[in-house]
Amino acid sequence: MQEAINTSWCGISRVQTGKTVLFATPILHYPPLSGPALRIDSSIKALSRVSKVHVYCRTNLASIGGPGTLKFYERFAQKCYLAPVEFPGNWGVRFAKRVSNALSRRVFGRPLFDVPHQESFKALLDLADQINADIIWLGYGNISYHLLRYLKERQGRPVVLDTDSVWSRFILSELPYVSTDEERTEIEIRGSEKVEEERWGTAVADVTTAVSEVDAEYYRPLAKKPDRVQIFCNAIDLENYWPRPATPPRLKKPCLFLAGTFWFRSPMEDAARWMINDIFPLIRRQVPNVHLYIVGKHSDRILADVHNPGITVTGTVQSVLPYLHYSAAALVPLRYESGTRFKILEAGACGIPVVSTTLGAEGLSVQDGEHVLIADSAPLFAKCAIDILTQPALGVSLGQRLQELVRASYSVQALSNQAAQILNLVTGRGGSAP
Repeated sequence: MQEAINTSWCGISRVQTGKTVLFATPILHYPPLSGPALRIDSSIKALSRVSKVHVYCRTNLASIGGPGTLKFYERFAQKCYLAPVEFPGNWGVRFAKRVSNALSRRVFGRPLFDVPHQESFKALLDLADQINADIIWLGYGNISYHLLRYLKERQGRPVVLDTDSVWSRFILSELPYVSTDEERTEIEIRGSEKVEEERWGTAVADVTTAVSEVDAEYYRPLAKKPDRVQIFCNAIDLENYWPRPATPPRLKKPCLFLAGTFWFRSPMEDAARWMINDIFPLIRRQVPNVHLYIVGKHSDRILADVHNPGITVTGTVQSVLPYLHYSAAALVPLRYESGTRFKILEAGACGIPVVSTTLGAEGLSVQDGEHVLIADSAPLFAKCAIDILTQPALGVSLGQRLQELVRASYSVQALSNQAAQILNLVTGRGGSAP
């Protein structure tokens, strides 16, 4: 196990009292370039204000962007740790262990062997003992159910499963947009598997977090008691968004901004293609010189077939802020997803107005016409964007009110208040709630 050196947090004293939290995450990166990384960033900062948090990263140094990421988060954590490097070993032995574990789980309710990925699980458990952790907090819990089971079978500390969405809903929401029976079957299988994980995982965890009341309503019936589901919202560090960066070279204005992480058949591919094919042409009829920037990981690969002089697909960028700050509006044309959108929070932090679908704004306490403009059809979405482009005062007022809302309800300080409530609840209950 690699151990990072502790440093101060810009001269500000960290919390030296309170509970010791071991925060385990499969994702860590600085600067955070995606929604999951932003959530981990805010979670670490919020927990550092109310506890003595140790960060255990369940991946290797290369995947987190190198030692600079560790150095940054050492400003907040008591210590940072990397999982031990796992070597491939003998594949036949690994396969035999997995088969034996599957049979043993059916018969005895627990595995016989630690399989390779569980080496990092064991290291996490050893670290919890070493630092005398009061709580283990599983960041990005949607992909941590196997770790949750491992921990609850082997130790008595409270475990918080931190979800960023209802992942089964995210998977199954794609069904209306598939074109083949094979795709439909694949989605139904993946969705049902995740539903089952959510069912037993919510019952096992001492607390399952939800990013909004929408998600909490899904998890509460699965929990042993309603208070075992708590809100831990998506939030952002407002200091990361100012001062305004320099304008990107050759930026074309006026412009609209659409950002996200892309993969084949992803919600962002669907959103971008809906924008490109159905919405943007309507906007260009009224505002011919407007330019659309599509920004984000793999956007250039997934949208490689897009050849339109009015559209620039950037691919991965070091920061979205140079594009976001100078856009007339941020667009969130999502038609299937789950969780809450950092896209809206980031736009609000920058004072940029937003046009979103109802689903895109789901779970956030935004009001149509006050904080954002909501539209679910191509003509109405285009009209909202046109109104902002042609009425500058409208865009300014929407951006200002959204910024005020983000400061009040979706800042790291607001998140730390929720974290304190969860820690008090779970430690008052003890390791395994009845």
